[in-house]
Amino acid sequence: MPDSFGLVYEVTHIVDREIIADFDAWLGQHIEEMLAIEGISRVASFSANDSDDGRPRRVSQYHFDSDADLENYLAGPARFLRQAAEDSFGGRFTADRRVLHQNEVIDGSLKPAEVCLNCGTTLTGQYCGDCGQRATTRLISVWQLLREAFGDLLEIDSRIWRTLIPLTVRPGKLTRDYLEGRRARFMPPFRTYLVLSIIFFLVAFFDPREEFGILFGPESDPAGVVEETGAGEGQAGEPGNEGAQLPSGNGDALPGASRMDPADGDVTTEVPVAGQDASIVDQAENDKEDDAGFNIHISNDETTVSDDCDEIEGGDLPPWLATRLTPERLKAMCERVVADDGQAWARKLLDSVPAALIALLPLMALVLKALYPLSKRYYVEHVLFVIHFHAFIFLILSLQVMFSRLVSFVSLPDVLGLVTSVAVSLYIPAYLFKAMRRVYDQRWLSTAIKYVLLLMTYFGGLLGILGATALIAAFSI
Repeated sequence: MPDSFGLVYEVTHIVDREIIADFDAWLGQHIEEMLAIEGISRVASFSANDSDDGRPRRVSQYHFDSDADLENYLAGPARFLRQAAEDSFGGRFTADRRVLHQNEVIDGSLKPAEVCLNCGTTLTGQYCGDCGQRATTRLISVWQLLREAFGDLLEIDSRIWRTLIPLTVRPGKLTRDYLEGRRARFMPPFRTYLVLSIIFFLVAFFDPREEFGILFGPESDPAGVVEETGAGEGQAGEPGNEGAQLPSGNGDALPGASRMDPADGDVTTEVPVAGQDASIVDQAENDKEDDAGFNIHISNDETTVSDDCDEIEGGDLPPWLATRLTPERLKAMCERVVADDGQAWARKLLDSVPAALIALLPLMALVLKALYPLSKRYYVEHVLFVIHFHAFIFLILSLQVMFSRLVSFVSLPDVLGLVTSVAVSLYIPAYLFKAMRRVYDQRWLSTAIKYVLLLMTYFGGLLGILGATALIAAFSI
C-alpha cells in the first residue's frame, strides 16, 4: 500500500450578489487555466452556504501532486491569476486560502478528502468549520437519537444549563452577553422563551386526570347534599320514602322531608349527610337566592339561562367596534358562555393566552425604546430584553408551581408553599429592576423612574391584551 500524501489548495470566494453571474463565468475559465498548470491533477468547485451578510460563497479545491508543485504555483502563476481577478472585479469579492492534507492513498486509489454532508465544505476535524455539523455517517442509531434528545439535560456544561442558571440568578447578564457578541454558548433567545412558556403551561394547567381520564379509576362523589327531583317519585306516603315528615304548618321543611316547589310542581327530597346540620341546607338555599351573577336553574331536565344576558348593551363604543359588537351578538355570546358555566370559554381563553403574551413582547419593547431614546440601541435589542425577562418569568413560576405541588404531595407544612409564593412575587419585580440596571447601565434614580413607568404600561398592556383575548375567546366558542 503506498504511503504518499497529496495536497489540496482550497480557495473560498465571497462575492457580491450583483456580480455573481459574471464571477461564475470567470471562475469556470479560471479552473480551465488551473488544470493546464503542471502539478495540478484535478479541481473540485462547488457552492457553499452564503456568508453572514448574505453574499454567495464559492469554494474551489486544487489538488496538487506534491509540496514542490504547490510551491512552484504560489511563486509563479498564482500572483498573475490573482491580479487578473482583481482587475476584473476590483474589491467586490474576498478570497480566503488554506492548504489541506489529503487522505492517504489506499489500495492504489485516491480516497477523496471528506466533506460535510450538510454543506459540502471540506472537513479538517470532527466538526464542519462552515455550518458546525458534526462529521458522521448517514446512519443513525436509537442510542444517538436518545443522546440528542437528552444529552443537553445530562451534560453539566451544556447550553441549557449555561442559559438557565444565569437567566434565573443573574438578572440581565444573558441579555448583556448576547448583545456583546457572546452568543454561541447560550440557547437562542426566542427558542428559550418558547420552550419555557410551553413548560410553564404544562406544569401549571395540565391535568392528567382530565386529559387521560381513561387511565384512572372513577372518583367517588363528594359528601354533600343529595337532591333528587321527580314528578311523582319519592313523595310522602309512597314506597321508598317511609318515615318522611310532612311540611310543618309554617311552610318550612324539616331535614329529610319532602316539600313541594310551587314553581313547577316538582317534589324535591333533601337528604343531609349524617352529622350535617340542617342550617347548611338553608345556607345553600340562601346563597342561591343572594347570587347576583349568572344563574342556571335545572328544571325538568332543561337548562334555563338567567335574564342577565338580555340586559347587555353595547355601550359607548367606537363606531368600528359598535358595528361588530351589536346587542344581538353580545347576547348570543353571553348565552354561549353561561350555557356551561363558562367552562368552554375558560378553556378557549387558556389556549389563547400564550399567543397573547407573544403579542405583548413587541409592545413592551416599544415602551423601552421610548424610555431609552438616547441609549443608541436598536428596537430589536429591546425586544431581546423583553424576551429574556418573560422567559425568566415562565421559568421561576414553573419552579414555584412544582415546589408547591411537591409540598402538597409529601405532606409538608403548607406554610412552605406560602413562603415560596411570597418570595417569587417579590423576586420578579426586583429581578426586572436589576436587569434594567445591568443592561442599560444608568443611575439608580433614572432607572427607578423608568422602572415605575415600565411597570405601569406593562400591567396596562397586559390587562388590555388579556381583555381582548377574553372577548375573542367568547366569540369563538
